Amino acid sequence: MVLSKTASQSDVSIHSTFASRYVQTSLPRFKMPEDSIPKEAAYQIINDELMLDGNPRLNLASFVTTWMEPECNKLIMDSINKNYVDMDEYPVTTELQNRCVNIIAHLFNAPIGDSEAAVGVGTVGSSEAIMLAGLAFKRKWQNKRKAEGKPSDKPNIVTGANVQVCWEKFARYFEVELKEVKLREGYYVMDPVQAVEMVDENTICVAAILGSTLNGEFEDVKLLNDLLVKKNKETGWDTPIHVDAASGGFIAPFLYPELEWDFRLPLVKSINVSGHKYGLVYAGIGWVIWRSKEDLPEELIFHINYLGADQPTFTLNFSKGSSQVIAQYYQLIRLGYEGYRNIMENCHENAMVLKEGLEKTGGFNIVSKDDGVPLVAFSLKDNKRHDEFEISEMLRRYGWIVPAYTMPADAQHITVLRVVIREDFSRTLAERLVLDIQKVLHDLDTLPARVNAKLAMADEENAKNGTVKKTAIETQREITAYWKKYVSERKTNKNKIC
Repeated sequence: MVLSKTASQSDVSIHSTFASRYVQTSLPRFKMPEDSIPKEAAYQIINDELMLDGNPRLNLASFVTTWMEPECNKLIMDSINKNYVDMDEYPVTTELQNRCVNIIAHLFNAPIGDSEAAVGVGTVGSSEAIMLAGLAFKRKWQNKRKAEGKPSDKPNIVTGANVQVCWEKFARYFEVELKEVKLREGYYVMDPVQAVEMVDENTICVAAILGSTLNGEFEDVKLLNDLLVKKNKETGWDTPIHVDAASGGFIAPFLYPELEWDFRLPLVKSINVSGHKYGLVYAGIGWVIWRSKEDLPEELIFHINYLGADQPTFTLNFSKGSSQVIAQYYQLIRLGYEGYRNIMENCHENAMVLKEGLEKTGGFNIVSKDDGVPLVAFSLKDNKRHDEFEISEMLRRYGWIVPAYTMPADAQHITVLRVVIREDFSRTLAERLVLDIQKVLHDLDTLPARVNAKLAMADEENAKNGTVKKTAIETQREITAYWKKYVSERKTNKNKIC
Protein backbone atom coordinates (compact mmCIF):
# COMPACT_ATOMS: atom_id res chain seq x y z
CA MET A 1 0.00 0.00 0.00
CA VAL A 2 1.38 3.42 -1.01
CA LEU A 3 1.54 5.96 1.78
CA SER A 4 0.68 9.52 0.79
CA LYS A 5 0.74 12.76 2.65
CA THR A 6 -1.32 15.87 2.12
CA ALA A 7 0.77 19.03 2.43
CA SER A 8 -0.34 21.17 5.31
CA GLN A 9 -0.46 24.89 5.21
CA SER A 10 2.58 25.00 7.46
CA ASP A 11 4.74 23.00 5.03
CA VAL A 12 6.75 25.93 3.65
CA SER A 13 8.81 23.78 1.28
CA ILE A 14 6.08 24.05 -1.37
CA HIS A 15 5.65 27.81 -1.06
CA SER A 16 7.40 30.55 -2.95
CA THR A 17 9.72 32.54 -0.68
CA PHE A 18 7.70 35.65 -1.42
CA ALA A 19 4.49 33.83 -0.43
CA SER A 20 5.94 32.80 2.91
CA ARG A 21 5.84 34.51 6.28
CA TYR A 22 9.60 35.11 6.17
CA VAL A 23 9.24 38.20 4.01
CA GLN A 24 6.51 39.61 6.27
CA THR A 25 8.71 40.17 9.30
CA SER A 26 11.88 42.16 9.81
CA LEU A 27 15.15 40.28 9.99
CA PRO A 28 16.98 40.25 13.34
CA ARG A 29 19.53 43.04 13.58
CA PHE A 30 20.99 42.63 17.05
CA LYS A 31 20.18 39.16 18.37
CA MET A 32 20.23 35.67 16.87
CA PRO A 33 16.70 34.46 16.01
CA GLU A 34 15.12 31.69 18.04
CA ASP A 35 13.87 29.69 15.04
CA SER A 36 15.48 28.53 11.81
CA ILE A 37 14.28 29.55 8.36
CA PRO A 38 14.53 27.67 5.04
CA LYS A 39 17.78 28.06 3.12
CA GLU A 40 15.92 29.44 0.08
CA ALA A 41 14.34 32.16 2.18
CA ALA A 42 17.63 33.07 3.88
CA TYR A 43 19.36 33.36 0.52
CA GLN A 44 16.60 35.36 -1.15
CA ILE A 45 16.18 37.87 1.68
CA ILE A 46 19.91 38.53 2.05
CA ASN A 47 20.40 38.70 -1.71
CA ASP A 48 17.59 41.22 -2.03
CA GLU A 49 19.10 43.47 0.61
CA LEU A 50 22.50 43.27 -1.06
CA MET A 51 20.97 44.71 -4.24
CA LEU A 52 21.12 48.08 -2.50
CA ASP A 53 24.93 47.97 -2.55
CA GLY A 54 26.74 49.81 -5.32
CA ASN A 55 27.89 47.96 -8.45
CA PRO A 56 31.54 46.91 -7.82
CA ARG A 57 32.40 47.33 -11.52
CA LEU A 58 31.27 50.96 -11.35
CA ASN A 59 33.07 51.63 -8.07
CA LEU A 60 35.78 53.90 -9.47
CA ALA A 61 36.97 54.80 -5.97
CA SER A 62 38.63 51.44 -5.45
CA PHE A 63 41.95 50.05 -6.68
CA VAL A 64 40.80 46.53 -5.80
CA THR A 65 40.10 43.95 -8.51
CA THR A 66 36.41 43.43 -9.30
CA TRP A 67 36.58 40.92 -12.18
CA MET A 68 38.37 37.62 -12.79
CA GLU A 69 38.02 34.90 -15.39
CA PRO A 70 35.44 32.12 -14.77
CA GLU A 71 38.20 29.50 -14.64
CA CYS A 72 39.89 31.34 -11.79
CA ASN A 73 36.55 31.85 -10.04
CA LYS A 74 36.13 28.06 -10.14
CA LEU A 75 39.59 27.53 -8.62
CA ILE A 76 38.67 29.97 -5.86
CA MET A 77 35.43 28.16 -5.03
CA ASP A 78 37.13 24.75 -5.18
CA SER A 79 39.67 25.84 -2.56
CA ILE A 80 37.50 28.07 -0.40
CA ASN A 81 37.41 25.47 2.40
CA LYS A 82 41.19 25.20 2.72
CA ASN A 83 42.83 26.93 5.66
CA TYR A 84 46.14 28.24 4.39
CA VAL A 85 47.86 27.90 7.76
CA ASP A 86 47.53 24.09 7.63
CA MET A 87 50.71 23.81 5.60
CA ASP A 88 51.37 20.16 6.42
CA GLU A 89 47.84 19.19 5.31
CA TYR A 90 47.92 21.35 2.18
CA PRO A 91 51.55 21.19 1.00
CA VAL A 92 50.75 22.03 -2.63
CA THR A 93 49.02 25.26 -1.60
CA THR A 94 52.10 26.16 0.45
CA GLU A 95 54.26 25.44 -2.57
CA LEU A 96 52.12 27.73 -4.72
CA GLN A 97 52.60 30.54 -2.19
CA ASN A 98 56.37 30.01 -2.29
CA ARG A 99 56.31 30.12 -6.08
CA CYS A 100 54.42 33.43 -5.98
CA VAL A 101 57.01 34.88 -3.55
CA ASN A 102 59.85 33.82 -5.86
CA ILE A 103 58.18 35.15 -9.01
CA ILE A 104 57.40 38.52 -7.42
CA ALA A 105 60.92 38.77 -5.92
CA HIS A 106 62.45 38.26 -9.38
CA LEU A 107 59.98 40.78 -10.81
CA PHE A 108 61.34 43.28 -8.26
CA ASN A 109 64.96 42.42 -9.13
CA ALA A 110 65.84 40.83 -5.79
CA PRO A 111 69.53 39.83 -5.67
CA ILE A 112 68.91 36.07 -5.73
CA GLY A 113 69.93 33.28 -8.07
CA ASP A 114 67.57 31.57 -10.51
CA SER A 115 67.03 28.59 -8.20
CA GLU A 116 67.50 30.42 -4.89
CA ALA A 117 64.48 30.82 -2.62
CA ALA A 118 63.33 34.40 -2.01
CA VAL A 119 62.40 35.78 1.41
CA GLY A 120 58.77 36.85 1.62
CA VAL A 121 55.26 35.94 2.66
CA GLY A 122 51.67 36.25 1.52
CA THR A 123 49.41 38.47 3.62
CA VAL A 124 45.75 39.49 3.65
CA GLY A 125 46.70 42.78 2.00
CA SER A 126 49.30 45.52 1.96
CA SER A 127 48.26 46.72 5.41
CA GLU A 128 49.46 43.50 7.03
CA ALA A 129 52.50 43.47 4.75
CA ILE A 130 53.46 46.97 5.90
CA MET A 131 53.01 46.00 9.56
CA LEU A 132 55.38 43.05 9.07
CA ALA A 133 57.96 45.10 7.19
CA GLY A 134 57.76 47.87 9.80
CA LEU A 135 58.23 45.38 12.65
CA ALA A 136 61.32 43.98 10.92
CA PHE A 137 62.82 47.46 10.60
CA LYS A 138 61.98 48.33 14.19
CA ARG A 139 63.46 45.13 15.64
CA LYS A 140 66.62 45.37 13.55
CA TRP A 141 67.12 49.01 14.60
CA GLN A 142 66.51 48.14 18.27
CA ASN A 143 69.01 45.27 18.16
CA LYS A 144 71.65 47.51 16.66
CA ARG A 145 71.06 50.30 19.19
CA LYS A 146 71.19 47.89 22.13
CA ALA A 147 74.42 46.36 20.85
CA GLU A 148 75.90 49.88 20.72
CA GLY A 149 74.67 50.67 24.24
CA LYS A 150 72.35 53.41 22.98
CA PRO A 151 68.68 54.06 23.88
CA SER A 152 66.15 52.30 21.65
CA ASP A 153 62.85 53.65 22.99
CA LYS A 154 62.13 56.44 20.48
CA PRO A 155 62.02 54.97 16.97
CA ASN A 156 60.60 57.03 14.13
CA ILE A 157 59.73 56.51 10.50
CA VAL A 158 59.80 59.18 7.76
CA THR A 159 57.01 59.26 5.16
CA GLY A 160 55.09 61.73 3.06
CA ALA A 161 51.75 63.08 4.27
CA ASN A 162 50.22 61.25 1.31
CA VAL A 163 50.71 57.78 2.81
CA GLN A 164 47.81 55.37 3.22
CA VAL A 165 46.22 55.13 6.67
CA CYS A 166 47.88 51.76 7.35
CA TRP A 167 51.15 53.62 8.01
CA GLU A 168 49.43 55.67 10.69
CA LYS A 169 48.06 52.44 12.14
CA PHE A 170 51.53 50.91 12.24
CA ALA A 171 52.97 53.96 13.97
CA ARG A 172 50.20 54.03 16.59
CA TYR A 173 49.89 50.31 17.20
CA PHE A 174 53.64 49.66 17.49
CA GLU A 175 54.67 52.94 19.14
CA VAL A 176 56.73 54.49 16.37
CA GLU A 177 56.77 58.23 15.75
CA LEU A 178 55.50 59.08 12.28
CA LYS A 179 57.40 62.03 10.77
CA GLU A 180 55.51 63.28 7.74
CA VAL A 181 56.83 65.44 4.92
CA LYS A 182 54.05 67.95 4.23
CA LEU A 183 52.66 68.39 0.74
CA ARG A 184 52.20 71.63 -1.14
CA GLU A 185 49.95 72.80 -3.92
CA GLY A 186 51.08 71.28 -7.21
CA TYR A 187 53.37 68.74 -5.48
CA TYR A 188 51.38 65.95 -3.89
CA VAL A 189 54.04 63.36 -3.07
CA MET A 190 56.93 63.15 -0.63
CA ASP A 191 59.86 65.44 -1.44
CA PRO A 192 63.01 63.23 -1.15
CA VAL A 193 65.18 66.19 -0.14
CA GLN A 194 62.91 67.14 2.76
CA ALA A 195 62.53 63.49 3.73
CA VAL A 196 66.27 62.94 4.07
CA GLU A 197 66.60 66.16 6.07
CA MET A 198 64.12 64.71 8.61
CA VAL A 199 66.11 61.49 9.06
CA ASP A 200 67.96 61.14 12.37
CA GLU A 201 69.69 58.37 14.30
CA ASN A 202 66.30 57.08 15.51
CA THR A 203 64.84 56.64 12.03
CA ILE A 204 64.14 52.96 11.42
CA CYS A 205 63.43 53.54 7.69
CA VAL A 206 62.13 55.98 5.10
CA ALA A 207 58.93 54.80 3.39
CA ALA A 208 58.54 55.73 -0.28
CA ILE A 209 55.24 55.29 -2.15
CA LEU A 210 55.18 53.80 -5.64
CA GLY A 211 51.75 55.01 -6.64
CA SER A 212 50.21 57.60 -4.35
CA THR A 213 46.60 56.95 -3.36
CA LEU A 214 45.84 60.62 -3.97
CA ASN A 215 46.97 61.04 -7.58
CA GLY A 216 48.73 57.82 -8.63
CA GLU A 217 52.15 59.47 -8.85
CA PHE A 218 55.34 57.48 -8.27
CA GLU A 219 57.73 58.99 -5.74
CA ASP A 220 61.37 59.35 -6.78
CA VAL A 221 62.86 56.34 -5.00
CA LYS A 222 66.12 56.60 -6.96
CA LEU A 223 66.77 60.16 -5.79
CA LEU A 224 65.77 59.21 -2.24
CA ASN A 225 68.25 56.33 -2.32
CA ASP A 226 71.09 58.50 -3.61
CA LEU A 227 70.50 61.24 -1.04
CA LEU A 228 70.23 58.70 1.77
CA VAL A 229 73.42 56.91 0.71
CA LYS A 230 75.22 60.24 0.97
CA LYS A 231 73.73 61.06 4.39
CA ASN A 232 74.50 57.57 5.74
CA LYS A 233 78.11 57.98 4.62
CA GLU A 234 78.39 61.36 6.32
CA THR A 235 76.75 60.28 9.60
CA GLY A 236 77.75 56.64 9.89
CA TRP A 237 74.08 55.59 10.04
CA ASP A 238 72.59 52.88 7.84
CA THR A 239 69.00 54.15 7.42
CA PRO A 240 67.19 51.88 4.93
CA ILE A 241 64.23 52.33 2.57
CA HIS A 242 60.93 50.49 2.38
CA VAL A 243 58.91 50.84 -0.83
CA ASP A 244 55.14 50.76 -0.45
CA ALA A 245 54.30 49.48 -3.93
CA ALA A 246 50.74 48.48 -3.04
CA SER A 247 49.37 50.04 -6.22
CA GLY A 248 52.43 50.43 -8.44
CA GLY A 249 54.29 47.17 -7.84
CA PHE A 250 52.45 45.30 -10.59
CA ILE A 251 52.52 48.32 -12.92
CA ALA A 252 56.11 49.64 -13.00
CA PRO A 253 57.78 46.36 -14.11
CA PHE A 254 55.53 46.23 -17.19
CA LEU A 255 55.03 49.88 -18.16
CA TYR A 256 58.30 51.38 -16.87
CA PRO A 257 60.88 48.55 -16.78
CA GLU A 258 63.82 50.98 -16.84
CA LEU A 259 62.61 52.89 -13.78
CA GLU A 260 64.85 52.16 -10.78
CA TRP A 261 62.68 51.88 -7.69
CA ASP A 262 63.14 48.30 -6.45
CA PHE A 263 65.95 46.05 -5.18
CA ARG A 264 68.28 47.46 -7.83
CA LEU A 265 68.74 50.28 -5.31
CA PRO A 266 71.01 49.16 -2.45
CA LEU A 267 69.05 50.80 0.40
CA VAL A 268 65.72 49.23 -0.55
CA LYS A 269 65.41 46.39 1.98
CA SER A 270 61.74 45.42 1.63
CA ILE A 271 58.80 45.97 -0.72
CA ASN A 272 55.09 45.35 -0.28
CA VAL A 273 52.58 44.95 -3.09
CA SER A 274 48.84 44.30 -3.21
CA GLY A 275 47.93 41.23 -5.21
CA HIS A 276 44.31 42.34 -5.00
CA LYS A 277 45.00 45.60 -6.82
CA TYR A 278 46.97 45.47 -10.06
CA GLY A 279 48.04 41.93 -9.21
CA LEU A 280 44.52 41.27 -10.57
CA VAL A 281 43.14 39.10 -7.73
CA TYR A 282 39.98 39.66 -5.68
CA ALA A 283 40.34 41.37 -2.29
CA GLY A 284 42.34 39.56 0.38
CA ILE A 285 45.92 39.07 -0.85
CA GLY A 286 49.10 41.08 -0.42
CA TRP A 287 52.83 40.31 -0.48
CA VAL A 288 55.93 41.51 1.30
CA ILE A 289 59.38 40.68 -0.05
CA TRP A 290 62.69 41.21 1.75
CA ARG A 291 65.99 41.80 0.04
CA SER A 292 67.73 39.00 1.98
CA LYS A 293 67.41 36.84 5.09
CA GLU A 294 69.55 39.36 7.01
CA ASP A 295 66.78 41.96 6.63
CA LEU A 296 64.21 39.83 8.47
CA PRO A 297 65.25 39.26 12.11
CA GLU A 298 64.98 35.58 13.01
CA GLU A 299 63.32 36.29 16.38
CA LEU A 300 60.22 37.57 14.58
CA ILE A 301 59.64 34.16 12.98
CA PHE A 302 57.65 31.67 15.06
CA HIS A 303 57.81 27.89 14.71
CA ILE A 304 54.81 25.67 15.45
CA ASN A 305 54.36 21.89 15.24
CA TYR A 306 50.84 21.22 16.48
CA LEU A 307 49.45 21.07 12.94
CA GLY A 308 51.74 18.21 11.93
CA ALA A 309 55.28 19.27 11.13
CA ASP A 310 57.53 22.19 12.05
CA GLN A 311 56.15 25.27 10.35
CA PRO A 312 57.71 28.74 10.38
CA THR A 313 55.18 31.57 10.48
CA PHE A 314 55.54 35.35 10.33
CA THR A 315 52.07 36.88 10.10
CA LEU A 316 49.83 39.03 12.28
CA ASN A 317 46.89 36.66 11.94
CA PHE A 318 46.80 32.87 11.86
CA SER A 319 44.00 31.21 9.93
CA LYS A 320 43.15 32.54 6.48
CA GLY A 321 41.77 31.22 3.21
CA SER A 322 43.92 29.67 0.50
CA SER A 323 41.77 30.87 -2.41
CA GLN A 324 43.51 34.17 -3.02
CA VAL A 325 46.99 32.62 -2.98
CA ILE A 326 45.88 30.09 -5.59
CA ALA A 327 44.21 32.85 -7.62
CA GLN A 328 47.43 34.88 -7.59
CA TYR A 329 49.42 31.94 -8.92
CA TYR A 330 46.76 31.42 -11.61
CA GLN A 331 47.12 35.01 -12.79
CA LEU A 332 50.92 34.90 -12.80
CA ILE A 333 51.11 31.79 -14.99
CA ARG A 334 47.95 32.47 -17.03
CA LEU A 335 48.90 35.99 -18.06
CA GLY A 336 52.69 35.90 -17.89
CA TYR A 337 54.73 38.98 -18.60
CA GLU A 338 53.00 39.56 -21.93
CA GLY A 339 49.50 39.44 -20.47
CA TYR A 340 50.26 41.76 -17.56
CA ARG A 341 51.96 44.23 -19.89
CA ASN A 342 48.99 44.27 -22.29
CA ILE A 343 46.50 44.81 -19.45
CA MET A 344 48.54 47.64 -17.91
CA GLU A 345 48.94 49.29 -21.31
CA ASN A 346 45.18 49.10 -21.87
CA CYS A 347 44.55 50.64 -18.44
CA HIS A 348 46.97 53.47 -19.21
CA GLU A 349 45.42 54.15 -22.62
CA ASN A 350 41.90 54.23 -21.16
CA ALA A 351 43.11 56.65 -18.49
CA MET A 352 44.37 58.92 -21.26
CA VAL A 353 40.99 58.68 -23.04
CA LEU A 354 39.24 59.78 -19.85
CA LYS A 355 41.75 62.54 -19.21
CA GLU A 356 41.38 63.96 -22.73
CA GLY A 357 37.59 63.78 -22.48
CA LEU A 358 37.63 65.73 -19.20
CA GLU A 359 39.99 68.34 -20.65
CA LYS A 360 37.66 68.85 -23.61
CA THR A 361 34.85 69.83 -21.25
CA GLY A 362 36.91 72.88 -20.31
CA GLY A 363 35.79 72.63 -16.71
CA PHE A 364 38.58 70.70 -15.02
CA ASN A 365 42.23 70.87 -14.03
CA ILE A 366 44.02 67.50 -14.20
CA VAL A 367 45.90 66.83 -10.96
CA SER A 368 47.31 63.38 -11.78
CA LYS A 369 50.36 62.63 -13.94
CA ASP A 370 50.41 60.68 -17.19
CA ASP A 371 53.01 58.29 -15.74
CA GLY A 372 52.22 56.22 -12.67
CA VAL A 373 49.10 54.34 -11.59
CA PRO A 374 46.44 54.52 -14.33
CA LEU A 375 44.00 56.90 -12.74
CA VAL A 376 42.70 60.40 -13.37
CA ALA A 377 42.51 62.90 -10.51
CA PHE A 378 40.89 66.21 -11.40
CA SER A 379 39.39 69.33 -9.86
CA LEU A 380 37.03 72.07 -10.98
CA LYS A 381 38.56 75.17 -12.51
CA ASP A 382 35.73 77.23 -11.06
CA ASN A 383 34.09 76.05 -7.85
CA LYS A 384 32.40 79.32 -6.93
CA ARG A 385 28.88 77.92 -7.48
CA HIS A 386 29.35 74.18 -7.10
CA ASP A 387 32.18 71.94 -6.01
CA GLU A 388 33.63 68.46 -6.40
CA PHE A 389 31.54 66.94 -3.60
CA GLU A 390 28.34 67.85 -5.45
CA ILE A 391 29.66 66.25 -8.66
CA SER A 392 30.50 63.07 -6.74
CA GLU A 393 27.03 63.00 -5.21
CA MET A 394 25.20 63.53 -8.50
CA LEU A 395 27.24 60.95 -10.41
CA ARG A 396 25.72 58.29 -8.14
CA ARG A 397 22.42 58.91 -9.90
CA TYR A 398 24.00 57.38 -13.00
CA GLY A 399 25.47 54.46 -11.02
CA TRP A 400 29.05 55.79 -10.85
CA ILE A 401 30.93 55.85 -7.55
CA VAL A 402 33.57 58.59 -7.90
CA PRO A 403 35.14 59.86 -4.66
CA ALA A 404 35.77 63.50 -3.82
CA TYR A 405 38.33 64.27 -1.13
CA THR A 406 40.69 66.91 0.14
CA MET A 407 44.47 66.67 -0.02
CA PRO A 408 46.51 66.17 3.19
CA ALA A 409 48.48 68.91 4.96
CA ASP A 410 49.62 71.43 3.73
CA ALA A 411 47.43 71.19 0.64
CA GLN A 412 44.12 70.53 2.38
CA HIS A 413 42.43 73.45 0.61
CA ILE A 414 42.65 71.45 -2.65
CA THR A 415 39.66 69.19 -3.40
CA VAL A 416 39.81 66.57 -6.15
CA LEU A 417 37.78 63.81 -7.78
CA ARG A 418 39.53 60.54 -8.68
CA VAL A 419 38.74 57.78 -11.15
CA VAL A 420 40.79 54.58 -10.86
CA ILE A 421 41.15 52.69 -14.15
CA ARG A 422 41.08 48.95 -13.55
CA GLU A 423 41.33 46.01 -15.95
CA ASP A 424 37.56 45.83 -16.43
CA PHE A 425 37.11 49.55 -17.20
CA SER A 426 36.86 49.71 -20.99
CA ARG A 427 37.19 52.63 -23.39
CA THR A 428 33.41 52.53 -23.88
CA LEU A 429 32.88 53.01 -20.13
CA ALA A 430 35.44 55.85 -20.11
CA GLU A 431 33.58 57.66 -22.88
CA ARG A 432 30.26 57.02 -21.13
CA LEU A 433 31.60 58.47 -17.88
CA VAL A 434 32.68 61.66 -19.66
CA LEU A 435 29.16 62.05 -21.10
CA ASP A 436 27.60 61.57 -17.68
CA ILE A 437 29.98 64.09 -16.11
CA GLN A 438 28.94 66.58 -18.80
CA LYS A 439 25.29 65.95 -17.90
CA VAL A 440 26.07 66.52 -14.23
CA LEU A 441 27.83 69.81 -15.01
CA HIS A 442 24.81 70.92 -17.04
CA ASP A 443 22.42 69.92 -14.27
CA LEU A 444 24.47 71.75 -11.65
CA ASP A 445 24.46 74.90 -13.74
CA THR A 446 20.66 74.93 -13.53
CA LEU A 447 20.67 74.59 -9.73
CA PRO A 448 21.27 77.34 -7.17
CA ALA A 449 24.63 77.23 -5.41
CA ARG A 450 24.48 75.34 -2.13
CA VAL A 451 27.47 76.55 -0.21
CA ASN A 452 29.04 79.47 -1.96
CA ALA A 453 25.83 81.48 -2.04
CA LYS A 454 25.69 81.23 1.74
CA LEU A 455 29.32 82.27 1.98
CA ALA A 456 28.69 85.20 -0.35
CA MET A 457 25.86 86.37 1.89
CA ALA A 458 28.15 85.99 4.89
CA ASP A 459 30.81 88.09 3.13
CA GLU A 460 28.27 90.83 2.45
CA GLU A 461 27.24 90.80 6.08
CA ASN A 462 30.88 90.95 7.18
CA ALA A 463 31.49 93.84 4.82
CA LYS A 464 28.63 95.75 6.42
CA ASN A 465 30.10 95.09 9.84
CA GLY A 466 33.58 96.13 8.75
CA THR A 467 35.02 92.61 8.95
CA VAL A 468 38.04 91.86 6.74
CA LYS A 469 37.11 89.87 3.61
CA LYS A 470 38.41 86.29 3.48
CA THR A 471 41.11 85.31 0.99
CA ALA A 472 40.38 82.78 -1.78
CA ILE A 473 42.23 80.03 0.12
CA GLU A 474 40.34 80.81 3.34
CA THR A 475 37.06 80.66 1.45
CA GLN A 476 38.01 77.34 -0.18
CA ARG A 477 39.00 75.89 3.19
CA GLU A 478 35.65 76.97 4.63
CA ILE A 479 33.83 75.29 1.74
CA THR A 480 35.89 72.14 2.24
CA ALA A 481 35.16 72.10 5.97
CA TYR A 482 31.44 72.48 5.25
CA TRP A 483 31.40 69.56 2.84
CA LYS A 484 33.50 67.33 5.09
CA LYS A 485 30.98 67.96 7.85
CA TYR A 486 28.11 67.34 5.44
CA VAL A 487 29.55 64.01 4.20
CA SER A 488 30.39 62.95 7.77
CA GLU A 489 26.85 63.66 8.93
CA ARG A 490 25.42 61.69 6.01
CA LYS A 491 27.62 58.70 6.83
CA THR A 492 26.63 58.92 10.50
CA ASN A 493 22.93 59.04 9.67
CA LYS A 494 23.35 56.17 7.20
CA ASN A 495 25.05 54.04 9.81
CA LYS A 496 22.10 54.53 12.14
CA ILE A 497 19.95 52.54 9.72
CA CYS A 498 20.48 48.86 10.49
